[in-house]
Amino acid sequence: MKCKLSFVLFFLYHLVTNAQITINSNDLVDVGDKIYQSYDDNVSLINIGQPATNQYWDFSFLQVNEIDTLNFVDPNTTSYSNLYNNVNICLEQNGSVSYFHKSIDGMYLHGISDTIFDLPALFYPLPLTYGLSVSDGPVLVIDEVITGQFLELALPSSTVSVLTNGLANKADTAVIKILNTSDFVVDGSGTISLPMGSFEALRMKSIKYTTSELDIYCSDTITGIGIWINNVPFSSIPFLSGSENNLVEYKYEWITNDSNVHFLLAEVYVDSLDNILDGISFQVENTISEIKNLSIDLLEVFPVPTTNQLRINYKADNDVKYDILDSNGKLIKSGFFRNNIVVSFNDLALGVYFLKITVDNNVLFKKFVKE
Repeated sequence: MKCKLSFVLFFLYHLVTNAQITINSNDLVDVGDKIYQSYDDNVSLINIGQPATNQYWDFSFLQVNEIDTLNFVDPNTTSYSNLYNNVNICLEQNGSVSYFHKSIDGMYLHGISDTIFDLPALFYPLPLTYGLSVSDGPVLVIDEVITGQFLELALPSSTVSVLTNGLANKADTAVIKILNTSDFVVDGSGTISLPMGSFEALRMKSIKYTTSELDIYCSDTITGIGIWINNVPFSSIPFLSGSENNLVEYKYEWITNDSNVHFLLAEVYVDSLDNILDGISFQVENTISEIKNLSIDLLEVFPVPTTNQLRINYKADNDVKYDILDSNGKLIKSGFFRNNIVVSFNDLALGVYFLKITVDNNVLFKKFVKE
């Protein structure tokens, strides 16, 4: 009996520890959702882990710096809604608008602002489960003919002369084709810890291949002779210097179905050897992100960085509430003042903090460091 009971307990343990979450369309964003992201470029302690189940990704030490907001809105409320059909959600971020169609089998990108894709590209395959492997493409997303003044500015006669070995001096027409191929693999499952808490998550690796072909028809304004220059390298055009015709992008995303947070918990771009590029983006609570229309010109905060105290000046005759938050959004101290105040920090540990200023329900945040 004892042996049989041990077997049952082992079996139950195996089921629990290997249970996997599934992420469906309903777990992704809806119109009206906002995701607040911070960014930490100190990657020395970040370990993205290995492809496996029962992983624990410890990102709890990440520092909350500047906040970026991902706004998901109704396409009908955007500037380019008349250009798109069959889209049902948009992402507004940093002045750009991305148009998506979300369905039970995936989330597809139809275009960005006024750049409409010829065919939609798969952005998220659905449902997401551990072990899922999906490829999409090649998809011809851009097939565009460019003429007119913009082309003349981008390709002046001096550049055309170099491209054609002196046979032409004017660019008449350019044709650009861009193909996307994306591979998605859900290669990890487990628990991720962020400054705002711990959550069950799947890790998805995506590899995006972008292949661009640029063909240019050039002519000589004297002889009228024309010539096509095919497969023009971007690097040969000053306007596109630093760009490449063929790109490969590697990204890891940690995604959850926890209803207490939004689906995208963290994302990081890597190279082909999984070395982290730049830093990591991660979701934060909106405690630090509810920035409203309060002019920063009215606020003076010094010294920054500080050691023992902070002087706050507000250049208007209003009642002002201040809150001091740590990097996780936890309230440390608060108070009220008019015009100016000196706040002591003798009891605070060294590190990054946020000053939250509230005036008539308008809010402004300023980051500072105690050192």
